[in-house]
Amino acid sequence: MSLVSFLRRQLVNDAKKENGFTLTELMVVLVILGLLSTVVILNVMPLLGQANSTKVAADIDTLGSALDQYRLDNMAYPRTEQGLAALTTPPSDLAQPQRYRQGGYIRRLPDDPWGNPYQYAMPGTQGGGPYDIFTYGADGQPGGEGENADIGNWQ
Repeated sequence: MSLVSFLRRQLVNDAKKENGFTLTELMVVLVILGLLSTVVILNVMPLLGQANSTKVAADIDTLGSALDQYRLDNMAYPRTEQGLAALTTPPSDLAQPQRYRQGGYIRRLPDDPWGNPYQYAMPGTQGGGPYDIFTYGADGQPGGEGENADIGNWQ
């Protein structure tokens, strides 16, 4: 037997052997991936609600600081009708427009984690403060529990 015929026969035998994964091996890998995904999702989902609450608290603090700066310059908080928009552009009925800070008191108004604008009321009715800044939660409706609960500066 020559070396060439031996190599040919070896190549033919190797070509007939198909390398790959069996169906059983693929199923085991898919089950393991499914279990790992479930564990990760169950551990990450509760953190999402906590992150949303943290973002709301940070946004409310930022808006509260901007409102306090507005009051220092203009001697009063914006009225409810003027809203939080008074922090980015001067209201048309501002008593002393020359005192309004050039560029506004905040670069842009943030939305809550659910994409809704923050609500503003002056005077405040919830916590006894001069104003209320709040969000209606995930459902965008007053009241609710859990992720749909109202969150405001009075909490």
